Amino acid sequence: MAARKAKVVDSVAALEKEIAALKGKLEKARATAVNSADAALKSASTKAAAAAKKAGSAKAKLASIRAKKKSAAQAKQLAAARTAASAANAAASAAKAVLSDAKATQAKAKSEAAQAATLAKAVAKEEAAYTKKAAAAAKALAKKTAIKEKAAAKKAAIREKAAAKKAAARAKAAAKKAAAKTRAAAKKAKAKTKTVAKKATAKTKAAPKKRGRPAAKKTAAKAAPKKRGRPAAKKTAAKAAPKKRGRPAAKKTAVKAAPKKRGRPAAAKKAPAAKGAPKRRGRPPKKA
Repeated sequence: MAARKAKVVDSVAALEKEIAALKGKLEKARATAVNSADAALKSASTKAAAAAKKAGSAKAKLASIRAKKKSAAQAKQLAAARTAASAANAAASAAKAVLSDAKATQAKAKSEAAQAATLAKAVAKEEAAYTKKAAAAAKALAKKTAIKEKAAAKKAAIREKAAAKKAAARAKAAAKKAAAKTRAAAKKAKAKTKTVAKKATAKTKAAPKKRGRPAAKKTAAKAAPKKRGRPAAKKTAAKAAPKKRGRPAAKKTAVKAAPKKRGRPAAAKKAPAAKGAPKRRGRPPKKA
């Protein structure tokens, strides 16, 4: 089994509780002391009154014996009366002293009780004032703290709102930029596709389909007209080669395109470096 957790004891609270208990005991003790002093005073008063009465009786008896005719018996009675009166006076004096002490004790007990009560009232009043003041200070502090917390929460909300607004603006700008990029890319792709299609259409239009053999490509200047027979050889840059029967004519330069002839195609002649190169007899060499 796990050990039980030790109970936490608040020493201040325990001492305050003990002080409160001691205060209660002290008040009870003071009340008991006052009651005891009252009882002692009452008893001392009774005893003092009895002793005083007895002393008075002894004094009266002594006076009556003195008034008698002097004789041996009267002298004897007078001596006894004097002794009794002296004893009664001593007892009365002692009772009176006890009564004085009882009165002093009672006065002291009552004074202490009154002082304690006054002090307790003053302490209670001060404690109440301090408690009230502390409660007001705590209330003011709580109010101030609440205002500060409210202001801090408001500032935090404003900051969060501003941050959210900035984030939304950034996201919007990024989305706008991405959309612009996408549109630009789509536009570019569309333009490229359009250009490719246009080129393909232009090529299709430039090279129409014909039956039979495919037509030769036209040059940059003019397209060579078709002729029956063997195709004419291309002319050189300086002069065009004269047509001859049998052998194919040399290729013409880029000024005019050679007309096509039926039969074998004419071999292209090489342009001379300085002057026209001499024609070679026989078949023309094959193109590389």
